[in-house]
Amino acid sequence: MSGLVWGVVWGFAASLLIALAALLGVWWERKVSGAIQMRIGPQELGPAGLLQTLADTVKLVLKEDITPRAADVTIFRIAPLIVFAPVAMSLLVVPYAQGFAPLDTGVGVLFFMAVPAVSVIGVLLAGWSSRNTYATIGGIRAAAQMISYELPRTLSVLPLVLLAGSLRPLDIVDAWRWWWIPLLTIAFVVYLISSLAELNRGPFDLPEAESELVAGYFADYSGIRWAIFMMAEYGGLLAASVFGAALFLGPFSLLPGAAGIALFVVFSAAIATLMVWTKWTFPRMRPDQLMGLAWKVLTPMALVQLALVGVVLPWL
Repeated sequence: MSGLVWGVVWGFAASLLIALAALLGVWWERKVSGAIQMRIGPQELGPAGLLQTLADTVKLVLKEDITPRAADVTIFRIAPLIVFAPVAMSLLVVPYAQGFAPLDTGVGVLFFMAVPAVSVIGVLLAGWSSRNTYATIGGIRAAAQMISYELPRTLSVLPLVLLAGSLRPLDIVDAWRWWWIPLLTIAFVVYLISSLAELNRGPFDLPEAESELVAGYFADYSGIRWAIFMMAEYGGLLAASVFGAALFLGPFSLLPGAAGIALFVVFSAAIATLMVWTKWTFPRMRPDQLMGLAWKVLTPMALVQLALVGVVLPWL
């Protein structure tokens, strides 16, 4: 099979995985937020309301796709795809089992960190092309936020690379040891927090901020294009969860074979649930607090973690 055909096959598979993650993710987020706020959440359509998000998807697809009269039409229409495509590509380098990743490359960790960062261009273009003040502010906020949090997020995975001696995710999975969990606690916390900021999820949702910017950079989107933005968000949530579970928590080393894959799914679901819980628990931050957390707290924490690993390495 040629590289092009292989890429198309796995790209299509990643898109289906993200669509499924969005359907289940929205339903699970409604259930978790409902429990936190002491309300029921969806329950009528399907078992425990499981089919509610499917009905919502059909509704979005059938809605009119509106383009503002003053918008830059071409950029406005392609911006959602620029946001979605890098997220789908990032899923290709994640190890889904011992010795298996759809795209096995020696720079997989760098690929996972770098490629999704391209989506900031789509977010900025989506806000700017609308010719809407609120959307433009949201796009600028998103660009500043996502670029700032790239640094601590990248620094948080460098200890894994140092311990394994490789940028290849499968090598990190093979080299994983149980004592990495206590050693890399700081890195894991920085990774989770910076991933939330990268995804523009609460309490870091300033680029959307419904109470201030009426949805921000995608305020003027409707129908299927709006749904693509939501798929990109939940796809990013999925990618952050599976990558963190596979490399930080080592499920494939803790249990062999199918049991390890099952543990991987449990760990991924737990990380995703933690991210959902965080959104519905903490209040939205101010812009100065947001940037201060990135540069004054998370980045120094990540550097301290690197120093700790540097101290440990000579003894291995």
